[in-house]
Amino acid sequence: MVSFDYVIKDPMGLHARPVGVMVKAAALFKATKVTISHNGESADGRRMFALLGLQVKQGDTITVSTEGDNEQELADNIRGIFLTENL
Repeated sequence: MVSFDYVIKDPMGLHARPVGVMVKAAALFKATKVTISHNGESADGRRMFALLGLQVKQGDTITVSTEGDNEQELADNIRGIFLTENL
C-alpha cells in the first residue's frame, strides 16, 4: 500500500473538475484500489459523487491510499493531478 497526505489549497475545496480528472486516471488502473480519506470518512477514488460527498474544504488534509498493481504509479499520477490542477 502507498499513501500520502495532501493539503487542499483551492478556495473551492475538492471540487468536480479535479475530481473528474482523478477518477478518469484511476479508471486506467483497474487492478489498483484507490481510497481518499478525510475526517474519519473514506471514499472510493473511482466514484466522483462519493468523493464530493466528503465535503473537503480549503485547508483540509486528505489521505490518498492506493493498493494493488502499479500502486506507486497511480499514487504519483494522482499527486501530479492535484499539483497540475492547483488543488
